Amino acid sequence: SEHKHSSIAVRVWKYGGAPRFGGGGGGSRGGPPQGKFGNPGERLRKKHWNMDELPKFEKNFYQEHPDVTRRPPQEVENYLRSKEVTVKGRDCPKPMMKFHEANFPNYVMDVIAKQGWAEPTPIQAQGWPLALSGKDMVGIAQTGSGKTLAYLLPAIVHIQHQPFLEHGDGPICLVLAPTRELAQQVQQVAAEYGRASRLKSVCVYGGAPKGPQIRDLERGVEICIATPGRLIDFLEAGKTNLRRCTYLVLDEADRMLDMGFEPQIRKIVDQIRPDRQTLMWSATWPKEVRQLAEDFLKQYVQINVGALQLSANHNILQIVDVCNDGEKDDKLLRLLEEIMSEKENKTIIFTETKRRCDELTRRMRRDGWPAMGIHGDKSQQERDWVLNGMSEIYLFFCHGNVMDSPRGGRRTYWK
Repeated sequence: SEHKHSSIAVRVWKYGGAPRFGGGGGGSRGGPPQGKFGNPGERLRKKHWNMDELPKFEKNFYQEHPDVTRRPPQEVENYLRSKEVTVKGRDCPKPMMKFHEANFPNYVMDVIAKQGWAEPTPIQAQGWPLALSGKDMVGIAQTGSGKTLAYLLPAIVHIQHQPFLEHGDGPICLVLAPTRELAQQVQQVAAEYGRASRLKSVCVYGGAPKGPQIRDLERGVEICIATPGRLIDFLEAGKTNLRRCTYLVLDEADRMLDMGFEPQIRKIVDQIRPDRQTLMWSATWPKEVRQLAEDFLKQYVQINVGALQLSANHNILQIVDVCNDGEKDDKLLRLLEEIMSEKENKTIIFTETKRRCDELTRRMRRDGWPAMGIHGDKSQQERDWVLNGMSEIYLFFCHGNVMDSPRGGRRTYWK
């Protein structure tokens, strides 16, 4: 889910767009409009926790490896500087530079060994000791940094030290993700590593039948990866609960806020005991994400890998072509002939409107191009069919500000 893509050429048509964090009460891009569907989570009541009555649980499992203990401070500083890692906060453990220093269970190390990785990524090296220590943390790193394993492997250790689930218990680990696609990617990783430790996981997201997801939740799962809207539905309907949740992950928090999910996130977090461990991950660190961290995390440590602001990927050649509307089609066709002359290339085209997406798809297919279109008016089944197909050209309706920066690939054509 976090591997770099092969050669991708993209031309984007984009006009205007909503302000980045203008979602307010769910927004047109996040949850459903309030006037039509009501306020998501309005039937959920904020829980008032009596800490004296809550069962105690352990969340600090970190034992520093002797190799880490013996490592000189200068070597640690050089490592952090070379990997562009900065740390803010008190009592942050030293980073782990080798996998064996994490002291993960053998069944986890066996899965890691099969991957053939040489060493942990920077966010894993510094994130694992923090998460295993039971501390709240914020991780600021770009997509592809290895953050999924940075929070999932400590989650497995955390779960293994908790009492077994009983009938009617909800998950111990909850991962909130902004999109169905990201949730499914995380669930694939959770299933791969959870299988060895006999931990069950479920992916909960909208646009798919509720029945199978409800059955998985009712059978009992230790790990739940969810998008906020569908999880709110299940919580309101009493299909699951968060009484046992002691390990909370907010993945791509900036995107969730950008999509207007803040009200749903707050409703969900209100259902989780306040002495939980919380890990927040984001690609950027704007004031809205900082406020969320201040509200949800306690005495947290912040890890930054690279710059705090999104910047263009220097592995991508970006070509800006300014032209009149009437020139677009002919220029696009010439560009496609160049790009698609190499068999392994694939192309993504973003359009301003759904109608334009359909019109362009029809024209390109009529001219013999293997093009497929996708947008919100198509059913989930049709969208899955398109994305799982073998098409070489994909057309997307691009709404609002979703193309803040291109990620992955080699050439990006902006127009």
